[in-house]
Amino acid sequence: MVRHTVIDGRIPTRRGGKNARLMVAFLATALLSACQSVIEQTYEPTVSPSSNPQIVEEVQKNDPRAQLGAREHPRIVASYGGEYKDAKTERLVARITGALTAVSENPQQSYRITILNSPAINAFALPGGYLYVTRGLLALANDASEVAAVLSHEMAHVTANHGIERQQREEAEVIASRVVSEVLSSNLAGKQALARGKLRLAAFSRNQELQADVIGVRMLGEAGYDPYAAARFLDSMAAYARFTAVDPEADQSLDFLSSHPNAPQRVELARRHARAFGVESSIGDRGRDYYLAGIDGILYGDSPQEGYVRGQTFLHGQLGIRFDVPVGFQIDNKAEAVLATGPGDIAIRFDGVADTAQRSLTDYIASGWVTGLQPDTIHPISVNGLEAATARASADRWDFDVTVIRIDNRIYRFLTAVPKGSNALESTASQLRGSFRRMTQGEVQSLKPLRIRVVTVRSGDTMATLAARMMGTDRKLDLFRLINAMQITSTVKPGDKVKIISE
Repeated sequence: MVRHTVIDGRIPTRRGGKNARLMVAFLATALLSACQSVIEQTYEPTVSPSSNPQIVEEVQKNDPRAQLGAREHPRIVASYGGEYKDAKTERLVARITGALTAVSENPQQSYRITILNSPAINAFALPGGYLYVTRGLLALANDASEVAAVLSHEMAHVTANHGIERQQREEAEVIASRVVSEVLSSNLAGKQALARGKLRLAAFSRNQELQADVIGVRMLGEAGYDPYAAARFLDSMAAYARFTAVDPEADQSLDFLSSHPNAPQRVELARRHARAFGVESSIGDRGRDYYLAGIDGILYGDSPQEGYVRGQTFLHGQLGIRFDVPVGFQIDNKAEAVLATGPGDIAIRFDGVADTAQRSLTDYIASGWVTGLQPDTIHPISVNGLEAATARASADRWDFDVTVIRIDNRIYRFLTAVPKGSNALESTASQLRGSFRRMTQGEVQSLKPLRIRVVTVRSGDTMATLAARMMGTDRKLDLFRLINAMQITSTVKPGDKVKIISE
């Protein structure tokens, strides 16, 4: 959790069938499903450093497309936790982008590349040459050609003016939707017209993605990178999605309104176009050594501004607070809140808001931000010496516990939801509130972020011994294989360089 912003806090009224759907229903969580990435720095037209660098704002000042990107840039940066600043990593990404620019559809196009301070696996482009890649994506990639595959795809969106086309199509769709809703109201024909419009818009987006894939693979090969890197990294991203999914066996093919084609289709397309350059593993530079050197030490997972998840515990050194979730719960640390799901369709949300009014906490709970509140259940309590209050609420098929705790000028809020009639509400909420406390000075000082560390395999090392050095996960071997793109049958040998996650 990064910020203390006021949210509406309203209780939802719909039940999902699994924890994944429960989290969406209860906590109003949304997943961004566009191609997404990060990297922020001034672009130089030459690959080597220039004594008189060309400033991207100067190049783009008369470009109306760049003005569109410039308007959205601050919002993108803010929503992804700000820019990730690391000179070594920025130089690495600039080197890759410089090589791709020379073979792009429009070599005169300038780019502003931003590395976003987010653990998400994302990359995307805005009109006018604004490119973004997350540090999470850089941590997952294993060589320069894989990042080049992502960036060439995004550069293809820019040079093909996909951003402009998509905006125009979306604007037309909004106008059409308004006409349908105003003229036809809730008429069935109106609803069908809206549905057809959404399908047309989605199909257009899928065609754009496939076109960008084809252009991107061509750029990879012509820039001298391994053209098969696009297919390789698509496989890695699919493996990451399965690793992090609450229900890895869920059928994603039903999501036909997704803005991206399904992964198998894209992988096969990427391999087919890569074959035009030669046989796999025989052509192109992967750039593994200089890539690993460029990301060694990059921040992994949560940033200090968001707090850290360590097993069943959430700790925030800057705020000086911590709490534990029950065994069997999975914590998801989002920018706007800390979410957790557990057995029996139990869901938890934790966040913090500014406390400017300094009214009693019982009055605060009753102030209208909780739907379905049962006023007679509100009562003050003390949590580890801190002023607090609790209450119960009920909505549709859910029962809720609401607990608020004051520290200085902030109010911290726990919302716990269980299916109506479940006897787990009190025990779960009691454990949560009972574990919440201030961190000691020693705990704050010892809390360090996790980073990607590149290590050289020594004699006697195995995948198991290397994975044992991983921190921040209880699935050490699985995550070690994932970030190193290894299979169950893979082995390591002395001299190999691999990534581990540690402080």
